Amino acid sequence: MNFRPCIDIHNGKVKQIVGGSLADKNNSAAENFVSECDADFYAELYKSKGLKGGHIIILNAHDSEFYEADREQAFKALGAYGGGFQIGGGITAENAADYLNAGASHVIVTSYVFKNGEVNYSNLKRLSEAVGKERLVIDLSCRKRDGAYYVVTDRWQKFTEVRLDTAALDMFSAYCDEFLVHAVDVEGKARGIEEELAAMLGSWGKVPVTYAGGIGSFDDLDKLKKLGGGRLDFTVGSALDIFGGTMDFEKTAAFH
Repeated sequence: MNFRPCIDIHNGKVKQIVGGSLADKNNSAAENFVSECDADFYAELYKSKGLKGGHIIILNAHDSEFYEADREQAFKALGAYGGGFQIGGGITAENAADYLNAGASHVIVTSYVFKNGEVNYSNLKRLSEAVGKERLVIDLSCRKRDGAYYVVTDRWQKFTEVRLDTAALDMFSAYCDEFLVHAVDVEGKARGIEEELAAMLGSWGKVPVTYAGGIGSFDDLDKLKKLGGGRLDFTVGSALDIFGGTMDFEKTAAFH
């Protein structure tokens, strides 16, 4: 169980947002924290602590007027800490090499693979073959509907018909090296984790899985460790003191 740090980029700024509030219209989101520092500041901080496997997420749509500013921030972070980050947000088979060549260890994909609510196996295979299974992370971020978790796409705004369960994890693991799973309904709220989701992910344990969403205290980390059997890595965002929260970054970085 390791801490995976994050750099979320929206409207050209490093931010922490309430995940379920993200909307393409007017490039809007409920903000918990907007940094005065560029992304390379956080990259250098994480590098100084030896924290690897964190993720950079570009939160604007590719047709947003802020998308290029987001990419500029992302490349600053990749340049500051080569090999230290995975990156997601608008990744395709055509542009993935740009990020890998700039220093990303992996690319993270969601919307390119999930089209019209279903899995686009052609795109999934194309991307996996383009970058190699060992450099691909599939984002299976989800929301609950009718008592089950379903993968959501397009910056967590659209439900797919893909139910997130152990059968889905088995299937997708043939194409990727890791999974990233945001519990979107609690993302950015720091009010506790999605316990049912954490238990399901931890019970599987066949490839690395990073859980994100709702962690607001070290009690939450202890609970995640117990529910996940120590097999889940974790991300903390808004709750960290470096992002305006109350959890000590140094102590979080040392939590294993």
